[in-house]
Amino acid sequence: MARIFIYKGKTVEELQKMSLEDFAKLLPARERRSLLRGFNDVEKKFLEKIRKSEKPVRTHLREMVIIPEMLFKKILVHNGKEWILLDIKPEMLGHRLGEFALTRKKVVHSAPGVGATKSSKFLPLK
Repeated sequence: MARIFIYKGKTVEELQKMSLEDFAKLLPARERRSLLRGFNDVEKKFLEKIRKSEKPVRTHLREMVIIPEMLFKKILVHNGKEWILLDIKPEMLGHRLGEFALTRKKVVHSAPGVGATKSSKFLPLK
């Protein structure tokens, strides 16, 4: 049995038919304000690329709010070092692209090096 995604009482099809202003009314305050202020030239150009392209589109626009027009597209978001591939799913609506392309990795420390502490001299050498 397939689960139907619903965002604030609206199905994906209803969300895609909505105008941007109507969709913005469903969002939290920060994202709503961002959408109601309108898109700048770079964001407009990015949306045009998404409409035209079937291939993944590269972007540095980490602050761009995910809107229904982007659903089921592939977007490569830069995290400062590499491009992270995102498949835009309905659950991502209203979030920002940067939230899904993390800029920091978890620090994993290895064993202490030789000479690091008194107890490290008893570690067997490789």
